[in-house]
Amino acid sequence: MPYSFGPDLRQRLLANLDLFERQAIDGQGLRIAAVNLVVTQHDSKDQACILLTRRPQGLRRHAGQFALPGGRVDDGETRQAAALRELHEEMGIELEADSILGTLDDYPTRSGFSITPFVIWAEPPLIIRPDPEEVALVLHIPFDELDSPRIPHLDDQDDHEHPVLSAPLATVGDRVFAPTAAMIYQFREVAMNGRATRVSHFDQPSFAWK
Repeated sequence: MPYSFGPDLRQRLLANLDLFERQAIDGQGLRIAAVNLVVTQHDSKDQACILLTRRPQGLRRHAGQFALPGGRVDDGETRQAAALRELHEEMGIELEADSILGTLDDYPTRSGFSITPFVIWAEPPLIIRPDPEEVALVLHIPFDELDSPRIPHLDDQDDHEHPVLSAPLATVGDRVFAPTAAMIYQFREVAMNGRATRVSHFDQPSFAWK
């Protein structure tokens, strides 16, 4: 099976990411954040998956939205260190730097962040202990869902140049929107399929701007 979790898949993801020439953002007044696309064994299917979270409804910012685990980079901290720290604090998953397979393009958000997505390999059994103040739900999104021809879904905007990107996911039962959907889509294109697809130009819905 092309999505089976194991050394062959790890090597394929690693090779595709090694060939990818990522585009970085030099800051431009944006705050810096790092997120993780954690690749692990699906809990019920014989294939790999990535981890997706839903934020609690009571949060002041982005309440109830779907997100990749991650957060802001602290002063004096590298993006890589922040990604691994946030993964531990938010999900209870402690991994070393050698678990990082590669990095995707920086993504600028309407809320004023430059997000660096790291692709992380996590061998099972993976113990997940989410912080309830940051994570309401953890979802395992199988690779076959990520490779669906329904992704990406693009909604044109009359008052903006670029369409809003979203990703319909059966496990979620709804669409996930950019910026999260944009990074998931680029992971699918680059890491899974070896296609140098850019996503930073795709827009986000207005509810994600704050």
